Amino acid sequence: MPKVGLVQLRTPASQDAALRHAGPLIRQAAAAGAKLIVTPEGTNLLERDRARLMSVLALVEDDPAVVGLRALAAELSVWLLIGSALVRREDGKAANRSLLVNPQGKIVASYDKLHMFDVDLPTGEKHRESATYEAGERAVIASAAGAVLGMTVCYDLRFPTLYRALAGAGAEVLTVPSAFTRPTGQAHWEILLRARAIETGSFVLAPAQGGVHEDGRATWGHSMAVSPWGEVIARAEGDEPCAIVAELDLSLVGKARHAIPALGAARAFVGP
Repeated sequence: MPKVGLVQLRTPASQDAALRHAGPLIRQAAAAGAKLIVTPEGTNLLERDRARLMSVLALVEDDPAVVGLRALAAELSVWLLIGSALVRREDGKAANRSLLVNPQGKIVASYDKLHMFDVDLPTGEKHRESATYEAGERAVIASAAGAVLGMTVCYDLRFPTLYRALAGAGAEVLTVPSAFTRPTGQAHWEILLRARAIETGSFVLAPAQGGVHEDGRATWGHSMAVSPWGEVIARAEGDEPCAIVAELDLSLVGKARHAIPALGAARAFVGP
């Protein structure tokens, strides 16, 4: 498989500004030879205030950032996974949606985040994603740049059965675009990413949001790519916006799954 690029962002609170922010870093990844480029959760917009968010959400086909990023993918002739775009559904509800764009600028696959981030952290932070977004109902795999991708978003990372199902359906590369909070990122980010890679024998690509955003949230950054053996093969060392690249040798997927055939060895059991 050709090189992949992971773009770390500090997405602002409007789609036009988000496009101006992401575009140069996507170009940087493409200039480094990446043929598949993956961006974080909330690539098009990050806004914590629900009323303001709902007032600017657009349908996928009308979102200024999505439209611009599709055009950029076509211009650069690259596969672009818009890690997620926060968009309005046809029924007026909101979705946190991952979009796979081909080198002609066409959306060829989409995935709505399955697991909503509804938590009360020990730090006092409270998050209720389900108050704004409608959860997805289906897992998605798609082919891009010579590999089969399993599409997930952020909090999905804590639900390993999803990743086993994606790998069992043929996914070789699991995408985890994210906007992890700082407390959860510092404690769990790398551990969870490496665990999902190891237990499925898959590459994991995890581009992240990083830093303090316009809406006041603080995200962890530290984007990384992980091999099927659990090795970190590329990483962003902090939370600054950047682009990193990695070479994926897809033969390592088969080797890891042959060495530890856990995907095919699960057994049904009774209880507890």
